[in-house]
Amino acid sequence: MNATYSELRARARESLQGNWGKAVGAAAIYAALSVILNLLDKIPFIGPIVNFLVSGALTLGMVIFCIGIARNKKPPVTEIFSGFSQFLKAFQVYILMIIFTLLWMLLLIIPGIIAIYRYSQAFYILQDNPDISALEAIRRSKELMKGRKIDLFVLQLTFIGWGILSILTCGIGLLWLYPYFQVTQAHFYDEISGRTTPPPHPASF
Repeated sequence: MNATYSELRARARESLQGNWGKAVGAAAIYAALSVILNLLDKIPFIGPIVNFLVSGALTLGMVIFCIGIARNKKPPVTEIFSGFSQFLKAFQVYILMIIFTLLWMLLLIIPGIIAIYRYSQAFYILQDNPDISALEAIRRSKELMKGRKIDLFVLQLTFIGWGILSILTCGIGLLWLYPYFQVTQAHFYDEISGRTTPPPHPASF
């Protein structure tokens, strides 16, 4: 990876300029849906099944929205629901990621955590290549993350301070932090996949 962590965050902030309103709106909708799904979980049998079925499509939709922001496509807030157009494949990617991660966790916790990072790019790959199979998205993520898992881990660690500050705002700040975090990860994907056209870099936070 050629870009530094501060450069990736700077690219995210540059992408979010003029898009903060819709990004916060998308984060609010996503958070509300997450709360609803958590409440549904309390309904025996049906709740967990609904949560399990729609999580893949919601994850893909948020990835598509954040990639759109990162690539200056100015996606509408409703883009977070676009994952439902690939409902089955998104579900397949989601369930394969869970299965493979759990299998690695049968060995030890650390291999399971490594597996999370190994398959972390599968949804990004799927949104760029909607015609590939779910298993192929998983395989390409595994290849793409060779030697880069620690890079993503450290990038995520750089947000800890902002996370603490957001919690101190009674969680309201998370509505701004979440899209910042996700768009930065979208830029990480574009960087390691060779798709990046870096924008001018403002001063880093």
